[in-house]
Amino acid sequence: MDLFLQGLHLLLNWQHFLIIPVGLALGIVVGAIPGLTSDLGIILCIPLTYGMEPTTAILMLLAIYCGGTYGGSITAILINTPGTSANAATLFDGYPMARKGQAYKALSMALFASTIGGLLSAFALLFLAPQIAKITLLFGPAEYLALAVFGLSVISGVSNKNIFKGLIGACIGIFMSTIGMDNISGTTRFTFGNLNLMSGIDLIIALIGLFAISEIMMKSQYNPKRDHKEVSAASITKDKITREEYKRCRKPILLGSLIGIIIGATPGTGGGLAAFISYNQTKQASKHPETFGEGEIEGVAASESANNGACGATMIPMLTLGVPGDGATAILMGAFMIHGMVPGPMLFKEQGNILYAIMLGLIVVNVFMYIIGSVFTKFYAHITRVPYEILACIVLTFCIAGSYSTNNRLYDIYIILIFGIISYFLRRMDFQLVPILLGIVLGPLAENNFRRALLLSDGSLSIFVTRPISLLFLVIAVASVSVFAWKNHKAKVAEKLAKQNKA
Repeated sequence: MDLFLQGLHLLLNWQHFLIIPVGLALGIVVGAIPGLTSDLGIILCIPLTYGMEPTTAILMLLAIYCGGTYGGSITAILINTPGTSANAATLFDGYPMARKGQAYKALSMALFASTIGGLLSAFALLFLAPQIAKITLLFGPAEYLALAVFGLSVISGVSNKNIFKGLIGACIGIFMSTIGMDNISGTTRFTFGNLNLMSGIDLIIALIGLFAISEIMMKSQYNPKRDHKEVSAASITKDKITREEYKRCRKPILLGSLIGIIIGATPGTGGGLAAFISYNQTKQASKHPETFGEGEIEGVAASESANNGACGATMIPMLTLGVPGDGATAILMGAFMIHGMVPGPMLFKEQGNILYAIMLGLIVVNVFMYIIGSVFTKFYAHITRVPYEILACIVLTFCIAGSYSTNNRLYDIYIILIFGIISYFLRRMDFQLVPILLGIVLGPLAENNFRRALLLSDGSLSIFVTRPISLLFLVIAVASVSVFAWKNHKAKVAEKLAKQNKA
């Protein structure tokens, strides 16, 4: 209790309440630009913190992290291009809502869900960190493989009733994830002698090509004189979230936050996987799953509460065990060390007051995020008024700049263009792009842990069903796919009967 009060006293410094909004503003801008992730924002701003007090420095970097995760939803909703991989699930219903003229409503729900998810995650970090860390210690290669399979089961829910095409898309994504140097044996695969492919295909590069470039190509038949509709400034902010919609979104937000905390606290996963699983589970539990993908506000709430719910949770294994939860927390771990704090069990004893100040500060970060977001959401929504012929040029410029800045090489620009062309033809053939993205994200997690598990079991597959947590995830994955298959079958039978009755 003494450390808690000391941390609270340390937090109540006017400098902290100035630096947090600055960090959030930087994070939101960086997260909203395709190709510039919160990871990059943290890296660029670490040198600015050298002269700061440890608490001030870490709070600024945490604000960038949280702001970047929320900021990616802005472009996902407005231009069908997630700013970060954590926001990919948001475009399922966010962009359709924007096309219906409900951009302001979608952005408002993204902000509200992000804030609730972030706050619950911050409280989990503050009060439950040691207990959750003990659970994640039980995860081995078999459990990670089962978790990846569970994540891939989401494909059944995002394939527009064509699971076969969804599986093909996932296989394409998994194949793309194998390009480059093998992490275990060190051999190169599918590089065809090209040195640029040795490091594989960066996730953010794939994301830009899959969604942004293909979206621009899909609008290639756009005619400014025929297709452009004048949108009045008043109509954009007129359609606000109703009390009934807030009530409907309570369960998705709570479920998404819980999933975000659990997945975020598991090292090596992150907010992207949490958002997909949350979206899938919310759709399954819904009484009207057919509306998901058509502009359902519950879908936005589920994905955004989950990815922000993972933000605080990813710090749980880092602070308690010294194991970073994702890429951003790995960078934050370096920042901790720069400021004389070594994450791990001893940190609570040696610098507990600073640690409690940071954990309490994460709550303040989320409160400020809601305040800043509420002020600027109406301005974000006005992006939909920009004529598409101008917006497409701006988006393409940001995409090229973002892809180049990821690794500082021109070759990545060629990669996003190739991805964009391939994705364009796949979309014309009615393939969904999300299963491809899931394959790219979960492919390495599944492959590496499958091979490690087999090494531990001397080649026996029984390791995946004899370990309780692994078996639980596999059973849930099978059940998830079965439920969707049954619902799709019932929907097809009902549709067939309706046609027969009309005839």
